[in-house]
Amino acid sequence: MWGKSAAAVIVHGQCPFNAEAAPVALASDGITPLDVFYCRNHGPIPDIPPDQWRLTVDGLVANPLSLTFDELTSRFRAHTVVATLQCAGNRRAEFSEIREIVGEDPWGPGATSTAEWRGVRLADVLDAAGVRRAGLHVAFVAPDVSPLAVPAQPFGGSIPVEKASSEEVLLVFEMNGQPLPRIHGGPVRVLVPGYIGARSVKWVNTITVRETPSHNYFQAVAYRILPADADPNTAGPDEGISLSSVALNCDILVPENGAEIPAGPLTIRGYALTDGDRGIARVDVSLDDGRSWRQATLEPALSRWAWRHWSLTVNAEPGPLTVTARAWDTAGNTQPESAASLWNPKGYGNNSWPRTHVEVKNHV
Repeated sequence: MWGKSAAAVIVHGQCPFNAEAAPVALASDGITPLDVFYCRNHGPIPDIPPDQWRLTVDGLVANPLSLTFDELTSRFRAHTVVATLQCAGNRRAEFSEIREIVGEDPWGPGATSTAEWRGVRLADVLDAAGVRRAGLHVAFVAPDVSPLAVPAQPFGGSIPVEKASSEEVLLVFEMNGQPLPRIHGGPVRVLVPGYIGARSVKWVNTITVRETPSHNYFQAVAYRILPADADPNTAGPDEGISLSSVALNCDILVPENGAEIPAGPLTIRGYALTDGDRGIARVDVSLDDGRSWRQATLEPALSRWAWRHWSLTVNAEPGPLTVTARAWDTAGNTQPESAASLWNPKGYGNNSWPRTHVEVKNHV
């Protein structure tokens, strides 16, 4: 179980190991414990001792670099960022209720977690390598060869150099005050707050500055929003929309869907998330399928890159109860009402109103 709590995670696959946090486990703390934090992998988990890890920085740079772990951690100043990572397939299971999603893990709301990350700024490393031009792309490659790619290849991806040069983007070596666990990309991974989790490449060992986005399968083919009528098995490189920033989203963690709960006071809890360029302004909760709304209480922001937990206490009366939520950002944007309007054949980007159906009993 890679150090995960059997009671606190839902395992979708052993090889590659993929598991999400149980919703109630995410509701307990703003910082997700290591044994709860979700895992998304695409191949076998590399085992790289820190003294054997090396990072190459090449491509369109004036001074190519080759750094050991000790050189990386001693040469560059360390920084800490509290940030939420979210899988692009988060809440995919709701899409499958509309139309089958073939060959993809049925993620619920728990492919989202928040940690305190410590590492060196990628901007400092790129500056040392002599990256001087705008409009470029910074590509990452890791040694975990994925059989899911066509052809099989190491996992990789890229981000624009403008994002790579932002102060929040780190080469991470600590997570929640501990050495970065192997399952989460140790000894060193990329952290790209505000972007889908796939761009925060784990076990990174090569950084290449390029004119164009990475040609890696997981950038050029996977992690793209295809048209609803497209066949993902025949879609070619660069078809559809490449995923980058996470969408405004929220979900309900307590009560869990399908639960039986006692009548009386019920505290509804959940999270809301933006890409960091805008904040969470409000979360609304409805008990009548969106005909009326009540404003939830927002927990203080841990950082601009982290989720905000929210809660609302209501009186639950006996019978079926549907809880609906929606978030608003600081620019006045809110979530789309229907998952059906967002359905796509790989099941990415579901940020529709979350709904939880429970049965309220006089005695449970």
